[in-house]
Amino acid sequence: MIEELNKKLDILELERIKEILPDYIHKTNKENKTLTEQLNYLVTEEINYKDNRAAEGIIKASNFPFRKTLEEYDFSFQPSVSESQLKELATLSFIEQHENIVFIGNPGVGKTHLAVSLGIEAAKHRKSVYFITCHNLMSKLNKAQKENRLDKQLQHLAQYKVLIIDEIGYLPVDHQGSNLLFQLIAKRYMNKSTIVTTNMPFSRWGEVFSDNTLASALLDRLLHYSHIIRITGNSYRIKDKIVESDSRTNEYNE
Repeated sequence: MIEELNKKLDILELERIKEILPDYIHKTNKENKTLTEQLNYLVTEEINYKDNRAAEGIIKASNFPFRKTLEEYDFSFQPSVSESQLKELATLSFIEQHENIVFIGNPGVGKTHLAVSLGIEAAKHRKSVYFITCHNLMSKLNKAQKENRLDKQLQHLAQYKVLIIDEIGYLPVDHQGSNLLFQLIAKRYMNKSTIVTTNMPFSRWGEVFSDNTLASALLDRLLHYSHIIRITGNSYRIKDKIVESDSRTNEYNE
């Protein structure tokens, strides 16, 4: 009987139920559970399994440079960041409202960590996500334009529920690149959510994009419906050095 049942579970692609069924049958024989309770448990396990597998597929396709969650972010080291605000954003309501998020601060303060953590949370809820640095995005769009497939590339990038553009401002963007980025942001405006990280104050985006008019138009669409999170703390890269220095100072004082 169990072999026949396993074959039917294979046909229905109920992998998780097939995996746990032998132990579950042995366990339930000792418990007084109704058939409804048993079916509910097995179906819930299968749904969770499929959700987790789908989320893992989205995460792998999202091009994240690393996997870090909100729980791994040290809010005590960066008191300028509101933990409650980030937890609210992690509910993903900003995606439903087609709102953007801008993380702005010096290098090393955790902007990319926070952007990735929100992207992973979105992926866990089966929202399409893609991560790319501004420099690589410019290369991708310029290449598409040279190969006469810019519209297709823009349409592809515009479809993601969440697009994360990292490191805006670290390298200058020429006029053509600025125009291409503007086209992408304009396509996503009020339709999808974009998360960006930048080390450059908005007042200096004209320098980054080699054109004040384009920079203003870009900011207009990016910031219209957005959450702006400014991080003013120290770099995480020197965090351990600070702790080590404090420790040595305390030892010396003692």
